[in-house]
Amino acid sequence: MPGGRLTQQERQQIALGLADGLAYAEIARRLDRPTSTITREVMRNSGPTAYRADLAHRATERRARQRKPSPPRGHGAPAQSHGRDDEAVREYEEAFTTLLMQQGLPKMTARVLTCLFVADAGSLTASELAQHLQVSPASVSKAIALLEDQGLVRRVRDERRRERYFVDDGVWYQSTIDSARGMAQVAEIARQGVDVLGRDRPAAARLENIARFSDFISEAILRAAEQVREVLYTKPEASPDGTATPGSDRE
Repeated sequence: MPGGRLTQQERQQIALGLADGLAYAEIARRLDRPTSTITREVMRNSGPTAYRADLAHRATERRARQRKPSPPRGHGAPAQSHGRDDEAVREYEEAFTTLLMQQGLPKMTARVLTCLFVADAGSLTASELAQHLQVSPASVSKAIALLEDQGLVRRVRDERRRERYFVDDGVWYQSTIDSARGMAQVAEIARQGVDVLGRDRPAAARLENIARFSDFISEAILRAAEQVREVLYTKPEASPDGTATPGSDRE
């Protein structure tokens, strides 16, 4: 399997594959590359619907020229990579950030959330985030405020009275619940329109369909989220004989 950076010809083949609707795995097979390489390449360069080989190649060359050795990490900085491939980790962070941006998050907010997701401790201080991302503390603070508003991070003070920002197992669950509630609100406002416009009007029929669809999706998401939470976050309880039995305590 070939190694090293993608060539311009390979990027052109990726673009053709995307245009033909091929899956990342199929494109990777044709290029004899890992699927993860194709995924990172596409996601860091505008995604599958806007990927352009020439722009992607120029962007990669520009990043290579601009990349500088990482500055020495001071006390309290994020931990070293513990034997991981630093370049692969950096590319993964970029791919994850791009995906979050496509989901609607601003770039800096997406970068901060990705940084917290990939931190082993699941928490970092503002100074650690600023140092890792090479941005100002003010930029981090603004991103954190938005993430808090969306319920994606929480903050606590550590023993040194520093604010630490956390993501934990419950974050994605709560985000999913909020999304389901948002769909329920869409259903409610759509049904209000049915009465306002008149039930015999085409627009009212359209809104009723929107309401029914939103109700169904909201209920399905809530039901699935609770079921998955039971499976993933339920801790076993010790029975009298010392063996573990399913319990109802959740993290």
